[in-house]
Amino acid sequence: QVQLVESGGGLVQAGGSLRLSCAASGSIFSINAMTWYRQAPGKQRELVAVISSGGSTIYADSVKGRFTISRDNARNTVYLQMNSLKPEDTAVYYCRIIVDSRLYWGQGTQVTVSS
Repeated sequence: QVQLVESGGGLVQAGGSLRLSCAASGSIFSINAMTWYRQAPGKQRELVAVISSGGSTIYADSVKGRFTISRDNARNTVYLQMNSLKPEDTAVYYCRIIVDSRLYWGQGTQVTVSS
């Protein structure tokens, strides 16, 4: 019933920027927390950033000061602005949104940062 669609990934040089988006569609009554995760090959999925329904944010130490998570409640969308990208940011990025007390995952979008 609910689908999350991610976009904005791609290939960028070190120091560049990308903006990821994740939009929820379907039967939605309420949305709580929105979260971005990433997973590099051979590594466990790790939390990147979280934004609560009230707008408070949490960032992984590795991205703090470079990434910004935001949300547009009218569009049921969460964004991840990524600046000063580093090769170690290369991963598949996944969004996770709590919709009506259920967890939904995006399909993932590849981010590749070249040196």
